[in-house]
Amino acid sequence: MSDAAPASAHHSDEEEVTPGYVAPAKKTVEEIAQMDQDDEALVKYKQALLGDAAAGMTGQPLKVGVQKMTFLSEGRDPIELDLSKTDLSKLKEESIQIKEGCEYQLKFTFTVANEIVSGLRFHQAISRKNIPASKVNLMLGSFGPREEPHEFTTPIDEAPKGMVARGKYHAKCKFIDDDKTVHLAWEWTFKIVQDW
Repeated sequence: MSDAAPASAHHSDEEEVTPGYVAPAKKTVEEIAQMDQDDEALVKYKQALLGDAAAGMTGQPLKVGVQKMTFLSEGRDPIELDLSKTDLSKLKEESIQIKEGCEYQLKFTFTVANEIVSGLRFHQAISRKNIPASKVNLMLGSFGPREEPHEFTTPIDEAPKGMVARGKYHAKCKFIDDDKTVHLAWEWTFKIVQDW
């Protein structure tokens, strides 16, 4: 939500690629587990990374389930947005309030099943009164399948501040991977206010 991205005529909701990043060749968990069997250290590393994921593969397609997004800021309780619901339209209608100039982070909780998700990214385009305000394109990384959820917390950011910045904002978000698969797309709104 920083003021870093100026509005321009070329602004779009399309995701950007990370400069210099080249997606790795796609391999299944079984293929990765079978590679380099003669290197004991690498085998141990893969076992630590993948755990029992290779043993429980069902041959089903990759599934990433985004469960929730949590707004974290000092001085207030965390605000959780439940993203596991089938109807996410209420997130657009019920704005959360954010104190102007506060430092905050977003924490995502998600599951990965059946395969490794490669190059998972969070993309968010924020607008105010239909005018682009900022864009975030954050590489979360690659994640292996496991039963317990993964968590990722964004770097600290600062909410806009000042009388002109106060008001309602609209955010369009999505989780997308190297294969351009959109695992979840949702919209939410927030209001920048003078105080909590």
